[in-house]
Amino acid sequence: MTEADRPFQTLRFLEIGFAPFIKTAFPEQTEFFRANPRREPDEPGEPIRLPLLLDRMRSGAIDLVICQPPALPLWHPQALSRLLFNRKLFSTGFAPHRALAFSAVKRNARAPVAVMDLEDYAHIDRWNFGLIDRATLYFKRELPPDEWRLFSKTGTPTLPSGRFRRSGRFRQRAEKLRPISLGMPTIWTPDLPAAPVEKKTDVFFAGNVSGMPVRERGVAELKALAAEGIRVDIPEGRLPRAEFYKRCAEAWLIWSPEGYGWDCFRHYEAPACGTVPVQNLPTIRRYAPTHHGEHAFFHGPEDGELARTIREALSDKHRLVRMAATAKAHLETHHTGEAIARHVVETTLAEARGSVPRAGDPLP
Repeated sequence: MTEADRPFQTLRFLEIGFAPFIKTAFPEQTEFFRANPRREPDEPGEPIRLPLLLDRMRSGAIDLVICQPPALPLWHPQALSRLLFNRKLFSTGFAPHRALAFSAVKRNARAPVAVMDLEDYAHIDRWNFGLIDRATLYFKRELPPDEWRLFSKTGTPTLPSGRFRRSGRFRQRAEKLRPISLGMPTIWTPDLPAAPVEKKTDVFFAGNVSGMPVRERGVAELKALAAEGIRVDIPEGRLPRAEFYKRCAEAWLIWSPEGYGWDCFRHYEAPACGTVPVQNLPTIRRYAPTHHGEHAFFHGPEDGELARTIREALSDKHRLVRMAATAKAHLETHHTGEAIARHVVETTLAEARGSVPRAGDPLP
């Protein structure tokens, strides 16, 4: 039996990062190494320690290593300041050796390596260039349509020039980039409504607004719609997650604007609650994208576009019922935690075997 013929459930994974993404999806197949240099008080203990981590990476028993890149390396002044001057440090514990795991991957991993970068920002930090060089594929949540922009101010002082884009090393890095989504976290699904909920409002929105221009402008339009008689639900303050999902399910539409990144959990929570999301136009390349009028509605940034889109959407409630069902099916196929984890695993292993074309390769 070749590696390509092996059943998925026989594969073994090693995940290194700050939250157990692959481990949550495939707990029996995954060993998780927590890379956070500060121990949390509710941390369930470290499944594997650094010496054993090295042995596992070198042993050949692991089929895929998955890394979540650090936002800051331990030696960065800002990271040290956050760590050493955190009042929780002495009540939790200091485990600086964990930060060495990323260097260990670069030098010791025998298996293919997938990097899952789910951060809000649309760039790749210089200290993570070693990871992308070692990686088979680098999955980036906030992946610009022009992926070269990820290297602005990190690989080059300005926007990537034509000369920079001809760099062999950076071309190899750019070819490894793939889009990925946040998806619907598995740990939150128990809070979803257990049965269909009667629609009571037209539009629901809850979230931080201050300092976020897309949301500030949009809330003003929602309030103007409410003055026209459209039933708009904007709660004050933070809601418990179960109540948040209940209010989502009671609305025909959920306004889901970008936050610090364009991709956000609300894009996936809306269809999980049986509601159609209304989103500002994407600014990134998306994995398994939704489409306007089929799974969601998209509005432009110009004044009045959100209100116009909502009025149009609410004009046909039967269409909204169909769209909500289509969006939920799309979510369950592509954007659950397990679906995303499987996509990362299968796509990376296929790339490592050379059974899928690389970005930029001519098609057969």
